[in-house]
Amino acid sequence: MFHHVVLMEFTPEADQRFLDRVEAYAEQLRRSAPNLARYVFGRNVASRSNGLPWGIVSSFASAADHDAYQVSRTHQEMKAYMAPYIARIVVCDVDEDRS
Repeated sequence: MFHHVVLMEFTPEADQRFLDRVEAYAEQLRRSAPNLARYVFGRNVASRSNGLPWGIVSSFASAADHDAYQVSRTHQEMKAYMAPYIARIVVCDVDEDRS
């Protein structure tokens, strides 16, 4: 299993319309990404979030499936849409098969 976690802080311009559109992209990915086990976009409720109040948590059957997701049309559109609203971002990838 391959896990991809993205923690983000958005700019003040990231309003409810922005969040709704990101969730719509997330739903598209849930329906279209092959071998996607889980894809969640939501608030980071950790008390130790270090100012990163939003996150995406996803899991794929393999690293290859994650790589295919990274270059997919929907993911590329989502990244392009979100980029101007991201003030800070941290990514964590964990490959259980290589641990």
